[in-house]
Amino acid sequence: MMDSRGTQKLFETGIPSFDLLLGGGIPRRQTLIVAGNPGCGKTILCSQVAFLAAARGLPVVLATVTSEPHDKLVDALSGFSFFRRELLGEKLFLVSAYASLKKGAKEARDTLLHTVREHGAKMLFIDGLRSIRDLWQDEARLREFLYELGIGLSTMDCIGLFTTEYPIDKLMTLPEATTVDGIVSLWVSHQGGRRHRRMEVVKLRGRPHLQGEHLLQIGAEGVEIIPRLEARVPSDKDFVPPRTRASFGLPEFDGLLDGGLPLQSTTLLAGSMGIGKTLLAAHFAAEGARQGEKTLFVSFFEPPAALLARAQRIGLDVREALASGAMILMHQPPSELEADVLVDRILREVALLGVRRLVIDGLTELELSIVDPERRRTFLAAFSVHLRAAGVTSLFTKEVSKIAGTELDFSDTPIAILGENLLLLRYVELRGRIHRVMSILKMRDSKYDGDLREFEINDAGIRVLNPMRSAAGLLTGLAQPIGSRIGGGEE
Repeated sequence: MMDSRGTQKLFETGIPSFDLLLGGGIPRRQTLIVAGNPGCGKTILCSQVAFLAAARGLPVVLATVTSEPHDKLVDALSGFSFFRRELLGEKLFLVSAYASLKKGAKEARDTLLHTVREHGAKMLFIDGLRSIRDLWQDEARLREFLYELGIGLSTMDCIGLFTTEYPIDKLMTLPEATTVDGIVSLWVSHQGGRRHRRMEVVKLRGRPHLQGEHLLQIGAEGVEIIPRLEARVPSDKDFVPPRTRASFGLPEFDGLLDGGLPLQSTTLLAGSMGIGKTLLAAHFAAEGARQGEKTLFVSFFEPPAALLARAQRIGLDVREALASGAMILMHQPPSELEADVLVDRILREVALLGVRRLVIDGLTELELSIVDPERRRTFLAAFSVHLRAAGVTSLFTKEVSKIAGTELDFSDTPIAILGENLLLLRYVELRGRIHRVMSILKMRDSKYDGDLREFEINDAGIRVLNPMRSAAGLLTGLAQPIGSRIGGGEE
C-alpha cells in the first residue's frame, strides 16, 4: 500500500529502536517471523508490539497454538510496563488456534482470518510456528497455510507477526523462510562470563534496513534495542573545522596549543598512572562550564565526591558549575555493560542537555567494554564522528603503562583512530629526580609548540614550566643529560 506521495506505508511497532532497525516500521500487509532459541526474547518483543499497537487504538489478535490456558501468558507479561489489562477484550483479543489446527490447515486459516475480520484487526500475532510444524509434520501443509494466511491478511490490510523457536541457520532451510516477507533473528551470545541478547534483521522485502547484529536488552519497560553505533554514522562530508579553540583555562598550557583544542575535535590525553590526566581534564571541563558551554564529565573510576575533593586540593572549585547545571558529572563504575549501551547513554545525554564539551576519564574501560576486539577501531571512529556531528569538543584520558624505546608508535591501536589530537604526559627520572613531562604529539590542522615541557602540580594548581633542553631521549625512557638546566632552573 502506498500513501499519497507514492511511498510505502509502514506499521510502526511503537519501539523506536526496533523501528529504526526496520527502516521505519513493518511494511503494511506483510508477514514477519521473529526466530530464535527459547529465552532470547521473541514472545516479549512481539507481545510488546501487540500491546503498544492496541494502546494506539489498533485492534490486535494474539493467537496461541498450544493447549495451555491464556492465563499463563498474561501472567508472564503482566510484570512489564507495556502490559495493560484493560486492553484485553477491548483492543487486544486472545484466541486459541489449537483446536482448529488439530483439524487441519484450512480450518486453522479460516478461524484466524475470521477472527481478524470480525475485530477489524491490523495485526495478527501467532506465538509459536514451531508448534504447528510439530503438530502437522507436513511441509506442504505448513507452506500452504502460511501462503494463504499471508494473502488473506494482505487483503484486510493486516500485518502478520509470528514467532518460531528455530535458530536462523535452521530456519533458512525451511519453507517458512521463503513464504514470509521478513525475518528477524534473536539469539544469545557468550563472551567469557558475559551473556548478551542480539538481534538482526535478516530479511525485509522491499525495505532498506540497518544491517548486521545489534544489542537487545529486556527490562521492566520491555525490549529495547541498541543499534550498532557503526551502522548509523552521520555524514560529515561537509564538515569544516571551526577556527576557534576550546581552552583549558591554563594560560601556559593553552599557549602550547595555540589557544586551546580545535573546536569539535577529539583529543586523547595519554599518560602514566597518577601523573595528572584527570586533573588536567577537570580543568578543561571547568573552563568550558565557565565560558557557558554545557559540559559532561564521565568518570569510570572516581565517584563525584572524590573527584571534587581532588580538584579542590589544587584550587579548582567546580561546585558552582555543578549546582547551576553548567557541568554534569556522570559516574559509570566498571561493569559488564557493553560499549553500545555506554555510548548510547552518553550520546543521549549529549543530545538532551546540549553538551558542547565532553570528558571521558578512562578510555581503557570503554575499549574493554567493546566485546569484539576487532570492532574497537571502527567503533571508536564512529563515536568520534557522532560527537563531531553533535558539535562536541571531546577529551579522552588513557592510562599508558609504559612508553619506552626508540619510537613512539600508536598507529596500530584504537587510540590512533580516536585521537585527532594527541597529548602525552609521563614521568621521567633524571639525575635522581622524578619529573613530570608533557608533549603535544599531534594536533589536527593546527600549529602547536612541540617542545617537551616540564609541569608541576601543587596546591596552587597546574603550572607549565620552561622547555626541557638538558636531556635527550626523554620520551623513550633512555634520557641522557646534555646540560645543567632542567625546566628552566639550575641543578
